Amino acid sequence: MVEKDKYESLLPENVDNGGDTSDADVAARPSADLQREIETLKKEREELYDRVLRKQAEFENYKKRMDREKSDFMQFASAELMKEILNALDSFELALKNASTQAGGQNMLRGFELIYKQLQDTLLRFGLKPIEAKGKKFDPHFHQAVSTQPTDEAEENTVVEEMRKGYLLNGRLLRPAMVAVAAKKD
Repeated sequence: MVEKDKYESLLPENVDNGGDTSDADVAARPSADLQREIETLKKEREELYDRVLRKQAEFENYKKRMDREKSDFMQFASAELMKEILNALDSFELALKNASTQAGGQNMLRGFELIYKQLQDTLLRFGLKPIEAKGKKFDPHFHQAVSTQPTDEAEENTVVEEMRKGYLLNGRLLRPAMVAVAAKKD
């Protein structure tokens, strides 16, 4: 807000011109000062308006970033739980493999298979997807090579055996597949 006292000295009746100037000079001088003050205030207003617009844009970007981070958190909050469940899933796979080799265990095997399928379907609904590894080209982003196997049956750097399945959670790597990779036979 403009102070009244500040501009009173600029009024023609308050200007000391020493008697040398005409009334037109006296009237022109305060007008020029006021014009400069108006220009200064306009410039300041524009700068403040620009700052407000920038702050608004920054706030909108902040809100979008927070929404994105919240979405990511909600999507991947269950990652630790999924990792623990995967250990149980691995044990289940091993039990299924062993039950299939024993005689007379067909009913028990069928029950295990149904429970295993139900568990897999549940995890799939929550975004857990197994990584297909066997027969695929070795990819260090999705596979963890624990051994190499010299062979002529597969192309070099191809996954020939999967020791432990790898998984993606909502498209992000949760656990790499432990694999054996084909190497050239000497």
